Amino acid sequence: MTIALDINGKILQTEAAPDTPLLWALRDDLGMTGTKYGCGIAQCGACTVQINGQATRSCQVPISSLEGAKITTIEGLGGMHALQQAWVKHDVPQCGYCQSGQIMSAAALLAEKPKPTDAEIDAAMSGNICRCGAYQRIHAAIKDAAGMAPAATVAAAAPAKV
Repeated sequence: MTIALDINGKILQTEAAPDTPLLWALRDDLGMTGTKYGCGIAQCGACTVQINGQATRSCQVPISSLEGAKITTIEGLGGMHALQQAWVKHDVPQCGYCQSGQIMSAAALLAEKPKPTDAEIDAAMSGNICRCGAYQRIHAAIKDAAGMAPAATVAAAAPAKV
């Protein structure tokens, strides 16, 4: 059975079984390896994509449930998204395990709330685990991408007193 999925604005066909989780259809069948496998039980956030604009754990969503849905993966952000640029600027990535999921969750947040509060950032990102503990840099990168100067960046830009 062929299933058509709207991924990053293109209709892609997969022959994967209907109960196949989206994560595995993306990675194994469609060759889109930007979305990462972490835990397989929707707890870590590494596999996060956007489905109809909502951050969603792709390891638990069967492809049969996605007819008519608009799916956006890390590849769909194109590499030049403000969040991706802020991630580099703030030296967020370390091991890389969680980065695409973190960015996809942050992108969903900024699409809904272009100028999020600290509490809104914390709430939106709370389900994404970073093994390296880069949470402060992730937070700073989100604020930067939103056009809000993170406290660490402002302090770093201030001239040193001698």
